Amino acid sequence: MEYAKGRIGRVFTVRIDHGDDLILELLKLAELERIESAVFMLLGALKEGKLVAGPKENKRPPDPVWSGFGDVHEILGIGNIFLEDGKPKIHLHAGAGRGDAVRLGCLRGESETFMVVEVFILEIEGISAKRVMDAEQGFAPLSFGFSPE
Repeated sequence: MEYAKGRIGRVFTVRIDHGDDLILELLKLAELERIESAVFMLLGALKEGKLVAGPKENKRPPDPVWSGFGDVHEILGIGNIFLEDGKPKIHLHAGAGRGDAVRLGCLRGESETFMVVEVFILEIEGISAKRVMDAEQGFAPLSFGFSPE
């Protein structure tokens, strides 16, 4: 286990509007506001989305199982923003439901907003963390450098 201790910095309340791409809008905001470390939560609806819902087999690097939807689903999500190769990277896990059907996974790719998605971003100050690619694992986990307090 590795960890870093920080504190809450700026707090953003964000409205993503109908037709906007959720992940793209979050990336644009992170770049504009120079957000390097943050956690966020969101609620709203998406017209479409693609989810990674686990690996096909229990091995690394994983071969992802893709799921998705092309009709409106309500969503709840939690995610984070950290730098990867010097640019903000969004990592968002979300539950998406319509009627009795519910999907859960890591939201990736295009994600068109239906009506509105509200996002609440809590910036984390006082830590040095970034995503660094790990070829053995097949993804870029967080890597920590400790900052003095």
